[in-house]
Amino acid sequence: MFIKNFLRTFALFLLIFCVSAAYGNEQNDLIISAGTITENASFIPVEVDGTKLEVIAVRDSKGKIRTAFNTCQVCNGSELAYYKQSGNQLVCQNCGNRFSMDRVGVSAGGCNPYPILENERTITDDKIIIPNSLLKKAKDIFASWKVEY
Repeated sequence: MFIKNFLRTFALFLLIFCVSAAYGNEQNDLIISAGTITENASFIPVEVDGTKLEVIAVRDSKGKIRTAFNTCQVCNGSELAYYKQSGNQLVCQNCGNRFSMDRVGVSAGGCNPYPILENERTITDDKIIIPNSLLKKAKDIFASWKVEY
């Protein structure tokens, strides 16, 4: 019985960690499996030097992958300055502003997620790579962010 339970637990462990949407490389870049990204936003937690950050990855209405940091540019500083998906929009949990998926990673300034611009990340056929250097620069915007994921 013990071995059977152990094998089930081990199989579950492998399933969880081998099918993960995000992982890192030797440079500690954030690597997201492009195949897991759909029109439903993925909120990918990452920790950098003890600071918890979150990246949004989503496909827009034309199928293009868009990325941003999950914190509001205007409400930043509030622990509620993050987005949740409602329909085909992201909604700031602090001020309630709604933001179209087609604008993720495009708009800088205003009440929207901090963009991760095309020249700041790499997208291949199977993965999205967000450099550790960019994640480190973004630490400060998450200083007063969510207490828990």
